[in-house]
Order: sequence, then structure tokens, then C-alpha cells
Amino acid sequence: MYDFAADPALPKPELYRQLCAAADALTAGERDGIANMANVAALIWEFVPRLNWSGFYRMVEDELVLGPFAGRPACIRIPLGQGVCGAAARTGETQLVEDVHTFPGHIACDAASRSELVVPVFRDGAVIAVIDLDSPEPARFDREDADGLEALAAILSDRI
Repeated sequence: MYDFAADPALPKPELYRQLCAAADALTAGERDGIANMANVAALIWEFVPRLNWSGFYRMVEDELVLGPFAGRPACIRIPLGQGVCGAAARTGETQLVEDVHTFPGHIACDAASRSELVVPVFRDGAVIAVIDLDSPEPARFDREDADGLEALAAILSDRI
């Protein structure tokens, strides 16, 4: 049995260091990418406070397809360039959106979402997935959150 937990009062760099250590321990040696995404989506849900969605979209041919997640049901397919996830996948750049209602082409899978953080996961220079976090709070995410998820994405690059 695994019992990973973090104190949400920790400074963000320490919280994400612990999240990355837990994800590394949980996914090391496991070859099944879907299983690894499922466990990491659950870890994010447990570690990162004030979320209403955490999970993955996988690159399948020329679009994003829903992967493992925690939260309400979500959009299944997202074309590249559409919404926050599609923008991250197309540009290969982290998307840190303080107010999703001001993001051109935002896709509202959950009307309660107000802010979003999407980090691409790379393998051999290509985006293979994105990690997506949504929050019902405006401006919930900052550069420390982005840095933490980018470190997590680097760990997962050859595990999903």
C-alpha cells in the first residue's frame, strides 16, 4: 500500500519536490504509461490544494485524447491549438492562465474552472502529453506551480 501525502501549508517548492519524489518512486520501473499517468493524476490531486481537475491528455496522431485524471468528466478530444491544452501541445510551452474566461478559444469542460495550468511532456523533442490542472479560483497558479509541474513532466517523459 502506498501512503503519499503532503502538508498543503508547505512552501510550493517543497510541496512540488515531495510530489516529484513520490511520482518518481511510484513510476520507477513501471512500463505501463497509462498506469503511471493514473497514479500521478491521483498524486497531484492529493498533493496540490484547491483543484477541481488534475490529469493528462495524450498526443494521439494529431490531437489530444483524454488520459487518466481526477475530477469531473472532461472533454475527450482536443484539436491542437484549441483551448489551453491544445495551445500547450501545439507551442510546446507551458500555459499559465489566470482567468480562463479571457483565454481565446478556452474549452469549458467544467464551468467551475477559473484558472488553468498546462505543462507539456516531451520525449525526443516532441510533445507526447500535457499535464492539466484546473482550479475554481482565479489566478490560483503561479510560476512556482509551473516550475514544479515542469520538473514532474521531466520525470515522466520516459515513463508515460
